[in-house]
Amino acid sequence: MRPRRRGIASVNAEVRDGIVPAAARVAETSDHDEQDAATANYRTVALIIATAMFMENLDATVLATALPTMARDFGVRAPEMSVALTSYLLALAVFIPASGTVADRYGAKRVFRAAIGVFMLGSLACGLAPTLPLMVAARFAQGIGGAMMMPVGRLVLLRSVAKRDMVSAMSWLIMPALVGPILGPPVGGLIVTYLDWRWIFWLNLPIGAAGILLVGRFIADIRETATHPFDTTGFVLSGLSLGGLLAGFEMASRTGDARLTIALIAGGLAFGIAYLRHARSVTRPILDMTLMRVPTFRLSVLGGSLARITQGAQPFLLPLMMQLAFGLSAAQSGLMTVATAIGSFGMKGVARRILHRYGFRDSLSVMGLLGTSAFAVCGVFRREWPLTAVFSVLVVSGFLMSFQFTAYNTIAYDEIDKTRMSAATSFYSTFQQLMLSLGICTGATALHVSMVAGGRATPGFTDFSAAFWTVTAISACAIVVNRAFDRDAGAEMSGR
Repeated sequence: MRPRRRGIASVNAEVRDGIVPAAARVAETSDHDEQDAATANYRTVALIIATAMFMENLDATVLATALPTMARDFGVRAPEMSVALTSYLLALAVFIPASGTVADRYGAKRVFRAAIGVFMLGSLACGLAPTLPLMVAARFAQGIGGAMMMPVGRLVLLRSVAKRDMVSAMSWLIMPALVGPILGPPVGGLIVTYLDWRWIFWLNLPIGAAGILLVGRFIADIRETATHPFDTTGFVLSGLSLGGLLAGFEMASRTGDARLTIALIAGGLAFGIAYLRHARSVTRPILDMTLMRVPTFRLSVLGGSLARITQGAQPFLLPLMMQLAFGLSAAQSGLMTVATAIGSFGMKGVARRILHRYGFRDSLSVMGLLGTSAFAVCGVFRREWPLTAVFSVLVVSGFLMSFQFTAYNTIAYDEIDKTRMSAATSFYSTFQQLMLSLGICTGATALHVSMVAGGRATPGFTDFSAAFWTVTAISACAIVVNRAFDRDAGAEMSGR
């Protein structure tokens, strides 16, 4: 049974009886008023945050399509443009861990609104950049805004939404991560073909401006009053570790310099070990590893990380398969991969009912198995398959993947105390980004190994089969993790 909230009258009675100081009564009443308003508009809050994140996720994938055109305008070779992608990843790696502390100190609403502003300014600078070095600097600025939008947006939602509405709210919030990478390639192709590539960045300006206004109108400024010192040493060590790992994974996905790739990943691991040693010696480390002692959080991180290997690889593998193996045009390929986005939207109204009836453990176990199997079916696609059948499989795959991440992103915070919520969102977002990048690396490596083994210069259906089955085999291990959830885990969130 959910605990009954105290009304203002009961708080006043406690003040008269000397139980609660008057100042605490005023603060609590104000917090309750803001919380009530935010809870009543939780769908609006979730949609505002989701729109900001969609802007970020779409921008990242659209850019990849435009790199050859941008390289021609900047007078450089196309491979040199990869630094524009890497600089953004480095900004994410450095600043995501700091997001929780910054949000605690300055307020999640204020930081989220500022993050949208920084992302807009970075987008404007990217669109105006006349040279590659200035583009790299602007992309890094964009990454700072993106690093704060991702975890702080989730923190705003967690602090604004009642547990009973969390599943519905999270089903909106995960849409950008699933839909953005799918829509990116076709949108990028249209912009490059019919407009100037700079519109990729300028389109963010009206979206961001609307986001800033809506945040001010609909999102309450709910914050923690207690602050703690900034972990500068941890900030540096985690930034070096995550930056090395993300840059290494990104380079591996493009079959870049093997020695540099190995050096980056090895350096990232070394700094990661140094960070773990440091984290044991401070009270409030920037990435709090003690959160992994919380059962539902730990299992969500582990299970979600394994499942995200497929989520990361899928936007990379599907467009390549459609164009190189099926022989579709870029526009046709984009229309086919939109199928997973359609499936994702179809999940929104279903997730809560499934979780309400079967609970998180059983739902994740069954839907995880079905989702992994659906993506494994992509490995048996062949040219003779009707495109309608391929499209249908992708719709089902998108639906099942969307359900999994709605459940993972919700159950993770079931047992997290509100004073640790900011630390939890930073931690979870960091691993989410890391595993998505690792998924791309895993898919690209499996594809490359299969091509080398078969002596093929261009990947065929056999190579894509090997890549899909490799990533889905890894993600299938999440089923074991899912069975470790307590039978009643997340009962209040699912309404059981």
